[in-house]
Amino acid sequence: MALTTYNQIAVPSFMYGTAWKKDATARLVELAVQSGFTAIDTANQLIHYQEALVGEALVALAAKGVKRESLFLQTKFTSADGQDQRTPYDRGADLTTQVKQSFDSSLQHLHTDYLDSYVLHAPFSRRGLGDDDWEVWAAMEEFYKAGKTKMLGVSNISAAQLALLCQQAQVKPMMVQNRCYAVMAWDQEVRDICRQQGIIYQGFSLLTANRDVVAAPELRAIAAREGVGPAQVIFRFAQLIGMLPLTGTTNAKHMAEDLASERITLSAAEVASIESLAL
Repeated sequence: MALTTYNQIAVPSFMYGTAWKKDATARLVELAVQSGFTAIDTANQLIHYQEALVGEALVALAAKGVKRESLFLQTKFTSADGQDQRTPYDRGADLTTQVKQSFDSSLQHLHTDYLDSYVLHAPFSRRGLGDDDWEVWAAMEEFYKAGKTKMLGVSNISAAQLALLCQQAQVKPMMVQNRCYAVMAWDQEVRDICRQQGIIYQGFSLLTANRDVVAAPELRAIAAREGVGPAQVIFRFAQLIGMLPLTGTTNAKHMAEDLASERITLSAAEVASIESLAL
């Protein structure tokens, strides 16, 4: 099963996230792809990601016959506020130059000449979009127009910010990646905009941000009926409400189980029940 953006790009329905994998990044990316994942998420941000080690894994996989075009690669531009002292660009340069330097660095890290998805890691402030956001987005739009990335995205964005970006950008985002909280109706407002605009919504921290829901008796009863774990029910639920889930598991068994979650059957009533568990 694949999802499709408004610009008619097909995207795998499950993504492997590489945040916080540190020195194990290359090994785990290889394991994830060998387990069946074809979409990999990373960022050019050394505090939380090792993008170059993702690239190491891709080289090793290519030697085993896994072609670049069979994989969906997504990485991010992270502003200086989200970096430590190790920035992949000249901190003293203007933002347009910073984005170009970061993008070029990502291509080198990942041993590729194009990206499938290039994402703004977060707007510069929690409310509204300022001049810095528009300068960065305009720089990203140039990569899309030049065919260097098949789609653009934004992460950690509010509904109001997303609506503004869709209204005023030359190229509106094709992806949104947010931490997804059940207590906020699984980010309902942002998901609604995504659905209306033909944008794919990627949800991360689906398990860690929703421990009460994962432990809920109703969810565990469904898991027991299906003979699966509660995590797999959450992932299947996410897919059924139109979400592309991310998993960052480091366990080979869990990787296989997560991918197998697509085979879980949930009724409309069960989906509605899970949707309202934390409300």
